[in-house]
Amino acid sequence: MTCPICDAETDRKYRPFCSRRCADIDLAKWFSGAYATPSRDPEDIEKALEELEKAPDTKPH
Repeated sequence: MTCPICDAETDRKYRPFCSRRCADIDLAKWFSGAYATPSRDPEDIEKALEELEKAPDTKPH
């Protein structure tokens, strides 16, 4: 089995990862929202649009 982050051989101690570093990279992806399942629920879409409207404008002027 290979590490899903770097494709190195996995280490039994950190399985399915090869090291603590790759396990931490994966955890950071979860915390940042990089791993997310899109929702088709109309209420979720409406809430997301409301949040976007509240967010400050980050576009360069």
